[in-house]
Amino acid sequence: MTSASSSSARSLFAESKQRLAERVQVNMNNIASLARQIQRGSKSNELLMKAARDTACTEPLMESTEQNLKKMQLISVHMGYQFESIQKSAEMITEINEQVASLHR
Repeated sequence: MTSASSSSARSLFAESKQRLAERVQVNMNNIASLARQIQRGSKSNELLMKAARDTACTEPLMESTEQNLKKMQLISVHMGYQFESIQKSAEMITEINEQVASLHR
């Protein structure tokens, strides 16, 4: 009977050893999966940081572009005033030419 119980104990020990090995394997797979997810997560964080840095680098460019647009708007307004002035002068030249022509007659 001792041999039956010792073989039964050996069988239980072998079975426990096998289950322990399987659990260790599952845990190792889970750890590897977690490590891959952490690595992917860190890369996405790096990408976000790079995007933030790039956006910060473009900020001065956007500000200078805005200033240039404001200057161009002022230039456009001044050109409009100059155009109106030139147009009035051209109309006056036509009138003056008519007056000079009437004086020569």
